[in-house]
Amino acid sequence: MASGFFAILDDIAALMDDVSVAAKVATRKTAGILGDDLAVNAEKATGFLSSRELPVLWAITKGSFINKLIIVPIALLLNAFFPLAIKIALLLGGLYLAYEGVEKIIEYFFHHSKTGHEVVEEAQQVNSDTDEKAKIKSAITTDFILSIEIVIIALGSVVEEALTTQIITVVAVAILATVGVYGIVALIVRMDDAGFKLIKHSNNKGFLSVVGSLLVKSLPVIIRILAVVGTIALLLVSGGIFVHNIEYVHHILPELNTTIKELAVGITAGLLAVISATGAQKVLVLIKR
Repeated sequence: MASGFFAILDDIAALMDDVSVAAKVATRKTAGILGDDLAVNAEKATGFLSSRELPVLWAITKGSFINKLIIVPIALLLNAFFPLAIKIALLLGGLYLAYEGVEKIIEYFFHHSKTGHEVVEEAQQVNSDTDEKAKIKSAITTDFILSIEIVIIALGSVVEEALTTQIITVVAVAILATVGVYGIVALIVRMDDAGFKLIKHSNNKGFLSVVGSLLVKSLPVIIRILAVVGTIALLLVSGGIFVHNIEYVHHILPELNTTIKELAVGITAGLLAVISATGAQKVLVLIKR
């Protein structure tokens, strides 16, 4: 009896060891999307009244959990009964990530950027209940798309493992992704409030005042840095998806550095996606006329 009990414990320990290794690999592979998820949600959670930032973020977090409750079982079932669907979804998701990354670059260089006055006006408009709900819905929709990629990439990294390891790893990554991303976002969006409190507490004098001012000034800078890092990560992740899942792309320029190759493939795929989407929109406009 005792030997059987210890054998079960040994099996559980071995399983947890396998899950730990698999989770590390899966987390590393999804890090790029998590970076973009962090940047997107930090941007979407700002612009509200201070008293509404955390309630809005909590609403988005609950929506993210619901998204993953829907996505994880479907992904596991497809992987078990129709594994080709996972690869197709992965490639389509990679195309979407490439499109999003290139679109952000085009928007930065060629579209009108908002002035400080316009940003203030926009923030004031978001204070109404209707706009708040619309922004929460938009954030949850974006999270749904990114969650699909996170779950599929995590699943793809453990596809050769036992079913139990697959399930535990994907569930663990999904939970860590949600808690980690939205926990960090909560800290980021409250930086300015913490800074204002330090400035007020110190009567705008001394070390605490300097720290408070630094926190207030750092918030927009951090969000911009996250946006840049997230965009690069999107292109690298999408390029990696194509390089590792399409034989032809994998064997192009084998001597080229892997990171540069993945970035180049991501940008190329994104440009083709943007051109195709723009052309389709123009055709639809002509048809409607």
